[in-house]
Amino acid sequence: MTRPRRGCLWAACGRLLCLLLLTSACTVGPDFSRPSAPTQQGYVRDALPNTVAAQGRTQRFSAGADVSAYWWRLFRNPSLDALVQQAIAQNMTLQAAQASLRQSQHLLMAGNGVFYPWLDARFEASRQRNSAVRQGLTTTDSIFNLLTLSGTISYTLDLFGGARRTVEGLQAQVDQQTWLMQATYLTLTANVVNAAIARAAYAAQIEATEQLIDLQLQQLRSTEAQVRGGTVPYSATLSLKSLIAANQAQLPALKQKVSQAEHLLATLEGVAPSQVELPQIRLSELMLPEDLPVSLPSMLVRQRPDILAAEAQLHQASAAIGVATAAMFPSFSLTGTYGTAGSSAHSLFADGGRLWSIGHAVDIPLFQGGRLWFGRKAAIDAYQQASANYRQVVLESFAQVADVLKALEFDAVALQKQAEAQASAQEALRLLQANYRSGLVTYLDLLVADVQLHQVNIAYLQALAQRYQDTVALFIALGGGWWNRADAGGGRPAP
Repeated sequence: MTRPRRGCLWAACGRLLCLLLLTSACTVGPDFSRPSAPTQQGYVRDALPNTVAAQGRTQRFSAGADVSAYWWRLFRNPSLDALVQQAIAQNMTLQAAQASLRQSQHLLMAGNGVFYPWLDARFEASRQRNSAVRQGLTTTDSIFNLLTLSGTISYTLDLFGGARRTVEGLQAQVDQQTWLMQATYLTLTANVVNAAIARAAYAAQIEATEQLIDLQLQQLRSTEAQVRGGTVPYSATLSLKSLIAANQAQLPALKQKVSQAEHLLATLEGVAPSQVELPQIRLSELMLPEDLPVSLPSMLVRQRPDILAAEAQLHQASAAIGVATAAMFPSFSLTGTYGTAGSSAHSLFADGGRLWSIGHAVDIPLFQGGRLWFGRKAAIDAYQQASANYRQVVLESFAQVADVLKALEFDAVALQKQAEAQASAQEALRLLQANYRSGLVTYLDLLVADVQLHQVNIAYLQALAQRYQDTVALFIALGGGWWNRADAGGGRPAP
């Protein structure tokens, strides 16, 4: 019997491999298609006004306009921009999200290895004793050395696409981590800007309260003089001291809020609170962005990171159906081994020690107690769950944009009325102070005016800060313009 030539064997193996590869184009399971974009044109039932104005500051809504990648710079404050840039560079949560993205990318690279042949080498050295009795021989036992050097090449034929669906799921996981990282970036920038605005608003309230206390101290000295002159009762002095003490008691609470905002900023900046150095940003130094973009709903679903992350999760669930379906079909693999063996290093490469094998294997699942069938059912259920979650995220996103748009409309009205109330309260207090010095009004009237002015000042500052923060919320609700950044990598997905 003649020994087959090695070249012919490898040629036959190559032809078999090519044939099987040509027939491996079948991929079971559903092909993922992106959810269709909504056709609606707006977010609220009533038509939005083109502009909203308060105190001479007008904001204009521009339907379909693009969102700036660096939207916080529209407040035109270099110190605020520096805070955001430092947070982007040093924030630990953002760095963790970036590391998670890199991990998913490396897992995808590892998963792609299934499409290539696997080549392994093995060297084994052992000393053995051969039992002649076990082999039915009457000869004596022998002790010998055995050295084996071999290489194995194997390849799994993905005839039904289970491996391709697995890699597809890994790619969807990379997409999900990309959008989660973008969402972390967006949340970080929003938190920094909102914390800076809140800190500036609390500081302005402290300043307004201190100014009111100074004014009341002046009134106290005037009242004490009038008490000594016998024109007003001593109870007026006690009432004024009580009012001053009440206002002074509000200062620690406001200072605590400033401290909390600073500690939050320190955490966002990636710095310990004891080491943070924050610039002083005054509320009056912030400019209100005038042109506000309003993305169409059809674009919102392609640019908000949370919606895109939910879409990527839906894609993963779709690929998992294909993986579960392919597991119900036979799997095929090819394996080839070539090596040599000998009793010593000198005889390891002798012709008599050559060994080789080539073959294929087919694994056919016949009965596994319903594991594969119900595993596929569970994958379909997971897809339906991911689909419902996606639709819910879209609805919540639309509601968030609608809430912010209406909030900006109402903020302008509220701020305008607060400004009018502030101007009236200041003028009323000025007139009452003059009349009180002339003895035309009672001291009770003056105290009422003091309290009213303080309340109006605080309400005005709160309304102003709310307008700023709702403007921030609009940029965040529209996706933050991440696709316009230089490092976005590919830009906004197509509608």
